[in-house]
Amino acid sequence: MTQDPASAALQQIYQTRFAGKAAYRKRVWQELARFFAQWAPPGGSVLDLGAGHCEFINNAEAATKFAMDLNPATSQHAAPNVTILQQDCAQDWPLADAVLDAVFTSNFLEHLPDKAAISAVLGHAYRCLKPGGHLVAVGPNIKYVPGAYWDFFDHYVPLTDLSLAEGLRLQGFEIARRIDRFLPYTMSDGREYPIWTLRFYLAMPAAWRWFGKQFLVVARKPEGAVPAAQHALPQAATA
Repeated sequence: MTQDPASAALQQIYQTRFAGKAAYRKRVWQELARFFAQWAPPGGSVLDLGAGHCEFINNAEAATKFAMDLNPATSQHAAPNVTILQQDCAQDWPLADAVLDAVFTSNFLEHLPDKAAISAVLGHAYRCLKPGGHLVAVGPNIKYVPGAYWDFFDHYVPLTDLSLAEGLRLQGFEIARRIDRFLPYTMSDGREYPIWTLRFYLAMPAAWRWFGKQFLVVARKPEGAVPAAQHALPQAATA
């Protein structure tokens, strides 16, 4: 079977970008998964959106785990208890309504081609989440990395915590938590800090104001919410 060009490009980019970092990234994500567990019940159902090498979902304590990514290499990194959904995430998700307790995504939404695709993704997440379920999003905040944002060839959509929160509200979500400065910008710069420093950093929100260049936005599907039609981006008025 001929590999889709977009899938092949993704595979090449991430093989190059994270070469030699697998062991370190695994240790980092073990700590991060513990932090994010507050929004993902251990016995619940969690989807890792733009899962990449599955560092988050492999370490999540969930009864049912999904990893969605267009990259064919994702399946090679997933733990045996992770169900792979290899697809364009802006297309319909092969999941029933209200079956997920949490959707997690890190450093992914900015890789989508435009805000229409982001709106589609957020709409799919809203449909598949249970009432009371959470979408947890981490990503580079264009307010704090204006030039460096474009150092990655596959960055397309500049986002801030406020712009993402607005997009989430358009899909029916409530914003449970919004932090403009959370994690430092990237783990792709070659430096490998001791893991205890990450543990200390996550426990000290005051430090986030100094070093954080990525946002954390946690959105909640309201209790009692019913399936709603997906909202497209509003179009500019014409004269």
